[in-house]
Amino acid sequence: MLKKLNRLLGVCVCLLFLCSGLTYAYDYPFADPYIATVLSTPPEFQDALPGKIPLKFDKITVFPDREIPDILWYLKGLSYSYLRQKGPAPLIFLIAGTGASFQSQKMKNLQRAFYHAGYHVISLSSPTHPNFIVSASTSGVPGHLEEDSVDLYRVMQQIWQKLQKKMEVTDFYLTGYSLGAAESAFIAKLDEKKRAFNFRKVLLINPPVSLYNSVVILDKMLEQNIPGGLNNFNAFYEKVLSAFTEAYVNGEAVEFNDHFLYNTYKYRKPKSDANLAALIGVDFRLSTENMVFVSDVMTRAGYVIPGNLELGRYNSMTDYSKVYARLSFIDYFEGIFLPHFQKQEPGLEETDLIQNMSLSHIEDYLRTSPKLGLIHNADDIILHPGEIDYLRDVFGSRAHIFPHGGHCGNMAYPDNTAAMIEFFQASNKN
Repeated sequence: MLKKLNRLLGVCVCLLFLCSGLTYAYDYPFADPYIATVLSTPPEFQDALPGKIPLKFDKITVFPDREIPDILWYLKGLSYSYLRQKGPAPLIFLIAGTGASFQSQKMKNLQRAFYHAGYHVISLSSPTHPNFIVSASTSGVPGHLEEDSVDLYRVMQQIWQKLQKKMEVTDFYLTGYSLGAAESAFIAKLDEKKRAFNFRKVLLINPPVSLYNSVVILDKMLEQNIPGGLNNFNAFYEKVLSAFTEAYVNGEAVEFNDHFLYNTYKYRKPKSDANLAALIGVDFRLSTENMVFVSDVMTRAGYVIPGNLELGRYNSMTDYSKVYARLSFIDYFEGIFLPHFQKQEPGLEETDLIQNMSLSHIEDYLRTSPKLGLIHNADDIILHPGEIDYLRDVFGSRAHIFPHGGHCGNMAYPDNTAAMIEFFQASNKN
Protein backbone atom coordinates (compact mmCIF):
# COMPACT_ATOMS: atom_id res chain seq x y z
CA MET A 1 0.00 0.00 0.00
CA LEU A 2 2.82 2.40 0.92
CA LYS A 3 4.50 1.81 -2.45
CA LYS A 4 1.25 2.61 -4.26
CA LEU A 5 0.87 5.82 -2.24
CA ASN A 6 4.44 6.83 -3.06
CA ARG A 7 3.80 6.22 -6.78
CA LEU A 8 0.58 8.24 -6.63
CA LEU A 9 2.37 11.06 -4.82
CA GLY A 10 5.08 11.06 -7.49
CA VAL A 11 2.49 11.34 -10.26
CA CYS A 12 0.69 14.16 -8.45
CA VAL A 13 3.89 16.12 -7.86
CA CYS A 14 4.91 15.67 -11.50
CA LEU A 15 1.50 16.87 -12.71
CA LEU A 16 1.52 19.80 -10.29
CA PHE A 17 4.78 21.11 -11.69
CA LEU A 18 3.76 20.50 -15.30
CA CYS A 19 0.43 22.26 -14.90
CA SER A 20 1.99 25.20 -13.07
CA GLY A 21 4.60 25.70 -15.77
CA LEU A 22 7.43 25.17 -13.27
CA THR A 23 10.30 22.76 -13.65
CA TYR A 24 11.13 19.91 -11.30
CA ALA A 25 14.33 18.00 -10.63
CA TYR A 26 14.60 15.01 -12.92
CA ASP A 27 17.02 12.70 -11.16
CA TYR A 28 17.52 9.88 -13.66
CA PRO A 29 21.13 8.99 -12.80
CA PHE A 30 22.86 8.94 -16.22
CA ALA A 31 23.26 12.29 -17.97
CA ASP A 32 25.47 10.79 -20.71
CA PRO A 33 23.05 9.52 -23.41
CA TYR A 34 25.37 6.67 -24.42
CA ILE A 35 25.72 5.39 -20.86
CA ALA A 36 21.95 5.76 -20.40
CA THR A 37 21.28 3.74 -23.55
CA VAL A 38 23.65 0.98 -22.47
CA LEU A 39 22.85 0.74 -18.77
CA SER A 40 19.13 1.64 -18.99
CA THR A 41 17.67 1.84 -15.48
CA PRO A 42 19.41 -0.51 -13.02
CA PRO A 43 17.07 -2.23 -10.54
CA GLU A 44 18.11 0.01 -7.65
CA PHE A 45 16.68 3.03 -9.51
CA GLN A 46 13.42 1.36 -10.57
CA ASP A 47 10.03 1.30 -8.86
CA ALA A 48 9.92 -1.35 -6.14
CA LEU A 49 7.13 -3.32 -7.79
CA PRO A 50 6.56 -6.98 -6.90
CA GLY A 51 8.63 -9.05 -9.29
CA LYS A 52 6.28 -12.02 -9.62
CA ILE A 53 3.33 -11.58 -11.97
CA PRO A 54 0.93 -14.23 -13.38
CA LEU A 55 2.42 -14.10 -16.88
CA LYS A 56 1.02 -16.61 -19.39
CA PHE A 57 2.68 -17.74 -22.63
CA ASP A 58 0.91 -18.87 -25.77
CA LYS A 59 1.23 -19.26 -29.55
CA ILE A 60 -0.99 -18.65 -32.56
CA THR A 61 -0.77 -19.90 -36.12
CA VAL A 62 -1.20 -16.84 -38.35
CA PHE A 63 -0.81 -18.56 -41.72
CA PRO A 64 -1.92 -22.22 -41.43
CA ASP A 65 -0.72 -23.15 -44.93
CA ARG A 66 2.72 -21.57 -44.67
CA GLU A 67 5.64 -23.95 -45.15
CA ILE A 68 8.51 -23.20 -42.77
CA PRO A 69 12.05 -23.92 -44.06
CA ASP A 70 13.54 -26.78 -42.08
CA ILE A 71 16.42 -24.68 -40.78
CA LEU A 72 13.87 -22.34 -39.16
CA TRP A 73 11.73 -25.10 -37.65
CA TYR A 74 12.13 -23.68 -34.12
CA LEU A 75 10.38 -20.44 -35.12
CA LYS A 76 7.08 -22.00 -36.14
CA GLY A 77 4.05 -20.45 -34.45
CA LEU A 78 4.01 -16.87 -33.21
CA SER A 79 4.75 -16.67 -29.49
CA TYR A 80 3.37 -13.96 -27.22
CA SER A 81 2.48 -13.43 -23.57
CA TYR A 82 -0.42 -12.00 -21.64
CA LEU A 83 -1.46 -10.90 -18.17
CA ARG A 84 -5.04 -11.07 -17.02
CA GLN A 85 -6.71 -9.09 -14.25
CA LYS A 86 -9.28 -10.93 -12.11
CA GLY A 87 -12.13 -8.60 -13.05
CA PRO A 88 -13.05 -6.06 -15.73
CA ALA A 89 -10.13 -3.85 -16.77
CA PRO A 90 -8.71 -2.02 -19.79
CA LEU A 91 -6.43 -4.03 -22.10
CA ILE A 92 -3.13 -2.63 -23.35
CA PHE A 93 -1.11 -4.08 -26.22
CA LEU A 94 2.69 -3.69 -25.97
CA ILE A 95 4.97 -3.78 -29.05
CA ALA A 96 8.70 -4.41 -28.70
CA GLY A 97 11.50 -2.43 -30.32
CA THR A 98 13.81 -3.39 -33.17
CA GLY A 99 14.79 -7.06 -33.09
CA ALA A 100 13.32 -7.56 -29.62
CA SER A 101 10.93 -10.24 -28.45
CA PHE A 102 7.94 -9.96 -26.17
CA GLN A 103 10.28 -11.29 -23.45
CA SER A 104 12.89 -8.52 -23.67
CA GLN A 105 13.75 -6.79 -20.41
CA LYS A 106 12.10 -3.54 -21.50
CA MET A 107 8.91 -5.46 -22.25
CA LYS A 108 9.07 -7.17 -18.86
CA ASN A 109 9.36 -3.79 -17.16
CA LEU A 110 6.35 -2.47 -19.09
CA GLN A 111 4.33 -5.61 -18.37
CA ARG A 112 4.95 -5.35 -14.65
CA ALA A 113 4.19 -1.62 -14.49
CA PHE A 114 0.92 -1.80 -16.42
CA TYR A 115 -0.27 -4.97 -14.72
CA HIS A 116 0.21 -3.42 -11.28
CA ALA A 117 -1.58 -0.30 -12.53
CA GLY A 118 -4.65 -2.48 -13.21
CA TYR A 119 -4.42 -3.39 -16.90
CA HIS A 120 -4.76 -6.61 -18.84
CA VAL A 121 -1.57 -6.82 -20.94
CA ILE A 122 -0.76 -8.54 -24.25
CA SER A 123 2.91 -8.41 -25.33
CA LEU A 124 4.09 -8.80 -28.93
CA SER A 125 7.51 -9.22 -30.50
CA SER A 126 8.79 -6.77 -33.08
CA PRO A 127 8.05 -7.56 -36.75
CA THR A 128 11.86 -7.51 -37.13
CA HIS A 129 12.21 -10.41 -34.66
CA PRO A 130 12.92 -13.78 -36.36
CA ASN A 131 9.83 -15.47 -34.87
CA PHE A 132 7.56 -12.76 -36.25
CA ILE A 133 9.23 -12.80 -39.69
CA VAL A 134 8.76 -16.56 -40.00
CA SER A 135 5.29 -16.88 -38.50
CA ALA A 136 3.46 -13.58 -39.02
CA SER A 137 5.10 -11.43 -41.71
CA THR A 138 3.19 -11.33 -44.98
CA SER A 139 6.23 -10.46 -47.07
CA GLY A 140 9.12 -11.83 -45.01
CA VAL A 141 10.82 -8.48 -45.61
CA PRO A 142 10.44 -6.42 -42.41
CA GLY A 143 11.06 -2.68 -42.05
CA HIS A 144 8.16 -1.19 -44.02
CA LEU A 145 6.21 0.60 -41.28
CA GLU A 146 2.84 0.44 -43.01
CA GLU A 147 3.06 -3.22 -44.04
CA ASP A 148 4.52 -4.34 -40.73
CA SER A 149 1.74 -2.51 -38.91
CA VAL A 150 -0.89 -4.31 -40.97
CA ASP A 151 0.77 -7.59 -39.95
CA LEU A 152 0.75 -6.54 -36.29
CA TYR A 153 -2.89 -5.51 -36.50
CA ARG A 154 -3.81 -8.91 -37.93
CA VAL A 155 -1.93 -10.64 -35.11
CA MET A 156 -3.61 -8.49 -32.47
CA GLN A 157 -7.05 -9.39 -33.80
CA GLN A 158 -6.26 -13.11 -33.85
CA ILE A 159 -4.89 -13.06 -30.32
CA TRP A 160 -7.87 -11.09 -29.06
CA GLN A 161 -10.24 -13.54 -30.72
CA LYS A 162 -8.48 -16.33 -28.84
CA LEU A 163 -8.37 -14.57 -25.46
CA GLN A 164 -11.60 -12.58 -25.40
CA LYS A 165 -13.45 -15.21 -23.38
CA LYS A 166 -10.71 -15.07 -20.73
CA MET A 167 -10.74 -11.30 -20.22
CA GLU A 168 -13.44 -8.77 -19.45
CA VAL A 169 -12.16 -5.66 -21.23
CA THR A 170 -13.48 -2.14 -20.69
CA ASP A 171 -11.24 -0.26 -23.19
CA PHE A 172 -8.37 -0.91 -25.56
CA TYR A 173 -5.00 0.86 -25.42
CA LEU A 174 -1.75 0.55 -27.33
CA THR A 175 1.89 1.42 -26.78
CA GLY A 176 5.33 0.45 -28.02
CA TYR A 177 8.90 1.59 -27.65
CA SER A 178 11.45 2.56 -30.32
CA LEU A 179 10.40 0.91 -33.60
CA GLY A 180 7.36 -0.47 -31.80
CA ALA A 181 6.34 3.11 -31.04
CA ALA A 182 6.44 4.12 -34.70
CA GLU A 183 4.43 1.02 -35.59
CA SER A 184 1.89 1.91 -32.89
CA ALA A 185 1.21 5.20 -34.68
CA PHE A 186 0.56 3.42 -37.98
CA ILE A 187 -1.64 0.83 -36.25
CA ALA A 188 -3.65 3.60 -34.59
CA LYS A 189 -4.27 5.20 -37.98
CA LEU A 190 -5.28 1.84 -39.46
CA ASP A 191 -7.65 1.22 -36.55
CA GLU A 192 -9.44 4.52 -37.27
CA LYS A 193 -10.68 2.82 -40.44
CA LYS A 194 -10.98 -0.83 -39.39
CA ARG A 195 -12.34 -0.22 -35.85
CA ALA A 196 -11.37 -3.67 -34.58
CA PHE A 197 -10.35 -2.10 -31.26
CA ASN A 198 -11.22 1.59 -31.44
CA PHE A 199 -8.19 2.42 -29.30
CA ARG A 200 -8.91 5.04 -26.70
CA LYS A 201 -5.29 6.12 -26.24
CA VAL A 202 -2.01 5.29 -28.01
CA LEU A 203 1.38 6.17 -26.53
CA LEU A 204 4.60 6.39 -28.54
CA ILE A 205 7.76 5.82 -26.44
CA ASN A 206 11.05 6.98 -27.99
CA PRO A 207 10.06 6.45 -31.64
CA PRO A 208 12.42 7.21 -34.52
CA VAL A 209 11.19 10.02 -36.76
CA SER A 210 12.71 8.41 -39.85
CA LEU A 211 13.52 4.73 -39.56
CA TYR A 212 16.09 5.11 -42.34
CA ASN A 213 17.83 8.03 -40.63
CA SER A 214 18.00 6.16 -37.35
CA VAL A 215 19.41 2.93 -38.77
CA VAL A 216 22.06 4.92 -40.62
CA ILE A 217 23.04 6.47 -37.28
CA LEU A 218 23.19 3.05 -35.63
CA ASP A 219 25.22 1.54 -38.48
CA LYS A 220 27.72 4.40 -38.25
CA MET A 221 28.05 3.98 -34.48
CA LEU A 222 29.76 0.68 -35.20
CA GLU A 223 31.54 1.43 -38.44
CA GLN A 224 33.06 4.76 -37.32
CA ASN A 225 34.09 3.66 -33.84
CA ILE A 226 35.81 0.30 -34.27
CA PRO A 227 39.32 0.57 -32.82
CA GLY A 228 41.61 0.19 -35.81
CA GLY A 229 38.84 0.82 -38.35
CA LEU A 230 36.62 -1.50 -40.38
CA ASN A 231 39.53 -3.80 -41.18
CA ASN A 232 39.54 -4.72 -37.49
CA PHE A 233 35.81 -5.58 -37.50
CA ASN A 234 36.14 -9.33 -36.91
CA ALA A 235 38.49 -8.99 -33.95
CA PHE A 236 36.39 -6.27 -32.34
CA TYR A 237 33.15 -8.19 -32.92
CA GLU A 238 34.54 -11.33 -31.31
CA LYS A 239 35.92 -9.35 -28.37
CA VAL A 240 32.53 -7.84 -27.64
CA LEU A 241 30.78 -11.20 -27.90
CA SER A 242 33.31 -12.76 -25.55
CA ALA A 243 32.39 -10.18 -22.93
CA PHE A 244 28.77 -11.26 -23.17
CA THR A 245 29.82 -14.90 -22.91
CA GLU A 246 31.79 -14.05 -19.79
CA ALA A 247 28.51 -13.29 -18.02
CA TYR A 248 27.45 -16.89 -18.57
CA VAL A 249 30.80 -18.17 -17.35
CA ASN A 250 30.23 -16.22 -14.15
CA GLY A 251 26.84 -17.86 -13.69
CA GLU A 252 24.62 -14.89 -14.52
CA ALA A 253 21.17 -15.51 -15.99
CA VAL A 254 21.33 -13.09 -18.91
CA GLU A 255 19.43 -12.91 -22.16
CA PHE A 256 20.59 -12.13 -25.67
CA ASN A 257 18.57 -8.89 -25.85
CA ASP A 258 18.53 -5.84 -23.56
CA HIS A 259 21.00 -7.56 -21.22
CA PHE A 260 23.60 -7.79 -23.99
CA LEU A 261 24.62 -4.15 -23.65
CA TYR A 262 24.51 -4.13 -19.87
CA ASN A 263 26.62 -7.24 -19.41
CA THR A 264 29.15 -6.33 -22.07
CA TYR A 265 29.56 -2.94 -20.39
CA LYS A 266 29.92 -4.62 -17.01
CA TYR A 267 32.70 -6.96 -18.10
CA ARG A 268 34.57 -4.65 -20.50
CA LYS A 269 33.80 -1.15 -19.12
CA PRO A 270 34.20 1.01 -22.26
CA LYS A 271 36.16 4.17 -21.48
CA SER A 272 34.67 6.67 -23.93
CA ASP A 273 31.50 7.59 -25.81
CA ALA A 274 33.17 6.24 -28.95
CA ASN A 275 33.59 2.83 -27.29
CA LEU A 276 30.00 2.96 -26.07
CA ALA A 277 28.75 3.93 -29.52
CA ALA A 278 30.59 0.95 -31.01
CA LEU A 279 29.02 -1.31 -28.39
CA ILE A 280 25.52 -0.01 -29.24
CA GLY A 281 26.37 -0.50 -32.91
CA VAL A 282 27.29 -4.13 -32.27
CA ASP A 283 24.00 -4.70 -30.48
CA PHE A 284 22.11 -3.31 -33.46
CA ARG A 285 24.28 -5.33 -35.87
CA LEU A 286 23.35 -8.54 -34.05
CA SER A 287 19.65 -7.73 -34.50
CA THR A 288 20.27 -6.93 -38.16
CA GLU A 289 22.22 -10.15 -38.66
CA ASN A 290 19.35 -12.28 -37.37
CA MET A 291 16.75 -10.32 -39.33
CA VAL A 292 18.62 -10.48 -42.65
CA PHE A 293 19.36 -14.19 -42.31
CA VAL A 294 15.72 -15.10 -41.66
CA SER A 295 14.42 -12.76 -44.36
CA ASP A 296 16.94 -14.14 -46.87
CA VAL A 297 15.84 -17.72 -46.13
CA MET A 298 12.09 -17.01 -46.04
CA THR A 299 12.02 -15.06 -49.31
CA ARG A 300 14.70 -17.11 -51.07
CA ALA A 301 16.24 -13.79 -52.05
CA GLY A 302 19.61 -15.45 -52.68
CA TYR A 303 21.37 -12.52 -51.04
CA VAL A 304 23.80 -14.63 -49.00
CA ILE A 305 22.36 -18.15 -49.08
CA PRO A 306 21.63 -19.39 -52.63
CA GLY A 307 17.89 -19.25 -53.24
CA ASN A 308 17.74 -22.85 -54.44
CA LEU A 309 19.65 -24.25 -51.47
CA GLU A 310 17.56 -26.25 -48.99
CA LEU A 311 19.18 -25.94 -45.58
CA GLY A 312 18.23 -28.48 -42.92
CA ARG A 313 18.18 -28.06 -39.17
CA TYR A 314 21.58 -29.72 -38.82
CA ASN A 315 23.43 -27.75 -41.50
CA SER A 316 26.35 -25.64 -40.28
CA MET A 317 25.75 -21.88 -40.53
CA THR A 318 29.25 -20.78 -39.49
CA ASP A 319 30.43 -19.53 -42.89
CA TYR A 320 27.14 -17.79 -43.63
CA SER A 321 27.09 -16.18 -40.19
CA LYS A 322 30.44 -14.54 -40.85
CA VAL A 323 28.97 -12.88 -43.93
CA TYR A 324 25.74 -11.81 -42.23
CA ALA A 325 27.73 -10.25 -39.37
CA ARG A 326 29.38 -7.86 -41.82
CA LEU A 327 26.08 -6.66 -43.27
CA SER A 328 24.63 -3.32 -42.19
CA PHE A 329 20.97 -2.43 -42.25
CA ILE A 330 21.71 -0.34 -45.34
CA ASP A 331 23.11 -3.45 -47.03
CA TYR A 332 19.81 -5.13 -46.24
CA PHE A 333 17.88 -2.11 -47.51
CA GLU A 334 19.74 -2.06 -50.81
CA GLY A 335 20.11 -5.82 -51.29
CA ILE A 336 16.73 -7.23 -50.20
CA PHE A 337 14.31 -4.53 -49.04
CA LEU A 338 14.40 -2.08 -51.95
CA PRO A 339 14.40 -4.75 -54.71
CA HIS A 340 11.45 -6.50 -53.06
CA PHE A 341 9.25 -3.40 -52.96
CA GLN A 342 10.33 -2.20 -56.39
CA LYS A 343 9.24 -5.60 -57.72
CA GLN A 344 5.89 -5.12 -55.97
CA GLU A 345 5.55 -1.57 -57.28
CA PRO A 346 7.50 -0.97 -60.52
CA GLY A 347 8.78 2.59 -60.72
CA LEU A 348 9.02 3.02 -56.95
CA GLU A 349 11.83 5.41 -56.12
CA GLU A 350 14.23 4.85 -53.24
CA THR A 351 13.39 8.27 -51.79
CA ASP A 352 9.67 7.42 -51.78
CA LEU A 353 10.32 4.19 -49.91
CA ILE A 354 12.46 6.00 -47.34
CA GLN A 355 9.66 8.53 -46.86
CA ASN A 356 7.22 5.67 -46.24
CA MET A 357 9.52 4.54 -43.41
CA SER A 358 8.96 7.78 -41.52
CA LEU A 359 6.44 9.29 -39.11
CA SER A 360 6.26 12.26 -41.45
CA HIS A 361 4.40 9.94 -43.84
CA ILE A 362 1.39 10.20 -41.49
CA GLU A 363 2.14 13.64 -40.10
CA ASP A 364 -1.38 15.00 -40.58
CA TYR A 365 -2.79 12.19 -38.48
CA LEU A 366 -0.13 12.63 -35.79
CA ARG A 367 -0.89 16.34 -35.54
CA THR A 368 -4.65 16.03 -35.30
CA SER A 369 -5.43 12.85 -33.35
CA PRO A 370 -6.15 13.63 -29.68
CA LYS A 371 -5.73 9.96 -28.71
CA LEU A 372 -1.99 9.98 -29.49
CA GLY A 373 0.71 10.85 -26.96
CA LEU A 374 4.50 10.91 -27.00
CA ILE A 375 7.20 10.26 -24.41
CA HIS A 376 10.74 10.94 -25.58
CA ASN A 377 14.18 12.10 -24.52
CA ALA A 378 15.82 15.33 -25.66
CA ASP A 379 19.16 13.52 -26.03
CA ASP A 380 17.97 10.39 -27.86
CA ILE A 381 21.02 9.17 -29.77
CA ILE A 382 19.11 7.68 -32.73
CA LEU A 383 17.56 11.01 -33.78
CA HIS A 384 19.06 13.40 -36.33
CA PRO A 385 19.60 17.02 -35.26
CA GLY A 386 16.25 18.79 -35.37
CA GLU A 387 14.11 15.66 -35.16
CA ILE A 388 13.25 16.07 -31.48
CA ASP A 389 12.11 19.63 -32.29
CA TYR A 390 10.03 18.23 -35.13
CA LEU A 391 8.30 15.89 -32.67
CA ARG A 392 7.70 18.75 -30.24
CA ASP A 393 6.07 20.71 -33.03
CA VAL A 394 3.93 17.80 -34.26
CA PHE A 395 2.68 16.63 -30.85
CA GLY A 396 2.60 19.93 -29.00
CA SER A 397 1.05 19.56 -25.55
CA ARG A 398 0.67 15.79 -26.10
CA ALA A 399 4.47 15.39 -25.93
CA HIS A 400 6.39 14.74 -22.71
CA ILE A 401 10.10 15.23 -23.46
CA PHE A 402 12.48 14.26 -20.68
CA PRO A 403 15.81 16.14 -20.57
CA HIS A 404 18.01 13.04 -20.76
CA GLY A 405 17.84 9.27 -20.88
CA GLY A 406 19.39 8.40 -24.26
CA HIS A 407 17.47 5.91 -26.38
CA CYS A 408 14.94 4.16 -24.11
CA GLY A 409 17.42 4.17 -21.22
CA ASN A 410 15.02 5.70 -18.70
CA MET A 411 11.88 3.74 -19.55
CA ALA A 412 11.86 1.93 -16.20
CA TYR A 413 12.72 5.03 -14.15
CA PRO A 414 9.85 5.90 -11.75
CA ASP A 415 9.18 9.33 -13.28
CA ASN A 416 8.89 7.79 -16.74
CA THR A 417 6.74 4.90 -15.57
CA ALA A 418 4.44 7.35 -13.79
CA ALA A 419 4.15 9.48 -16.94
CA MET A 420 3.21 6.43 -19.03
CA ILE A 421 0.55 5.26 -16.62
CA GLU A 422 -0.84 8.74 -16.10
CA PHE A 423 -1.21 9.19 -19.87
CA PHE A 424 -3.58 6.22 -20.04
CA GLN A 425 -5.32 6.82 -16.73
CA ALA A 426 -6.05 10.42 -17.67
CA SER A 427 -8.11 9.10 -20.58
CA ASN A 428 -10.49 7.52 -18.09
CA LYS A 429 -11.21 10.96 -16.63
CA ASN A 430 -12.20 12.54 -19.95
